[in-house]
Amino acid sequence: MRRKDELPDCPVATTINLIGSKWKLLILRNLLVRPWRFGELQKSLEGISARVLTSSLRSMEADGIIERRVISERPLHVEYRLSKLGESMREIIAAMESFGIDYKQKISPAE
Repeated sequence: MRRKDELPDCPVATTINLIGSKWKLLILRNLLVRPWRFGELQKSLEGISARVLTSSLRSMEADGIIERRVISERPLHVEYRLSKLGESMREIIAAMESFGIDYKQKISPAE
């Protein structure tokens, strides 16, 4: 995890710093449902490269938002899940989902 002096003074800027990228938000959205394997995440996130997914997952793990677990079944695989801190972001993602639904209902349909 980062130290307090490494984060912006503004709490909104801190949150954006932690989860503000498109991919991190979509990874969070998926992990709110259940744990995922790397390959599953990559297939579910159309357009993300393995490099960007790896970087995003490592960053989120370093920030304490997700946990990486190696499962020793054969073949070995890795599973990602939300940490307690990550779970606390459920309300943020729910508010974004609610806004997206409301917005789509208010705009005129494409002609």
